[in-house]
Amino acid sequence: MISPVATLPAKSLQPEARMIEREPYYEAIGDEIALFEAAYASQIPVLLKGPTGCGKTRFMETIAWRLQRPLITVSCHDDLTASDLVGRYLITSNETVWVDGPLAHAVRIGGICYLDEVVEARKDTTVVIHPLADDRRVLPMEKHGELLRAPKEFVLAMSYNPGYQSVLKELKQSTRQRFIAIEFSYPSEALEAKIVITESALDPGNTGKLIKLAHMTRNLKGNGLDEGASTRLLVHAAKLIQRGIAPRTACHSAIAEALTDDTEMLRAIDELTSSIF
Repeated sequence: MISPVATLPAKSLQPEARMIEREPYYEAIGDEIALFEAAYASQIPVLLKGPTGCGKTRFMETIAWRLQRPLITVSCHDDLTASDLVGRYLITSNETVWVDGPLAHAVRIGGICYLDEVVEARKDTTVVIHPLADDRRVLPMEKHGELLRAPKEFVLAMSYNPGYQSVLKELKQSTRQRFIAIEFSYPSEALEAKIVITESALDPGNTGKLIKLAHMTRNLKGNGLDEGASTRLLVHAAKLIQRGIAPRTACHSAIAEALTDDTEMLRAIDELTSSIF
């Protein structure tokens, strides 16, 4: 026989909330830190826009460290449901318990809820954030019979890559107009070189060659590539080179193969690599 419903979530089933204990390495490319902190103080949710691998996730970790708030990250996907975000009833140890989803848990603890690549989630799922993202700042939990009010410490942030938008994967105006937007792009050549050297300890000479290769691949966006080499991929290649892997091999594995499966495009990137290294 099942016992009465418990009103508190089972601790072992709560979504992970991370406290960032040490300052992450992050190089600001503009006023993004000041903008986010002003939005946080004004209780305005934030939308991060930018290509893959340009530092949006590292930025959110930096913000969590600066604000000293727990960070809950949700990687959005096609199968993400409203219950996945808000919570559901589960049976555990012959007891029916309500288990908060990551969004509800972040609200309860006054944390930062970061919805990564939000356009990947179903549109009927993202509607659940609307009451949280306007002046109401509430989360209706209809299945639980609770109206959860967000404390002033809670902040909602989400990200997406505008380059991947399509008719089927487009952020609704009713959603995006509840947020302030911060646009991210790849850093300047000098700053990107500093990031790669700091992250990998690669020498400046080879780092400069990687930056040159990255710019070449970025010029191919829309001409065979969906995206050029991100700063993240450059760091990956740099770490391989620093470990003794030949530069051409490192670039093929960490950059070319990561960007495309097309045989001709792979050959083209390899030729670009050979012309530089």
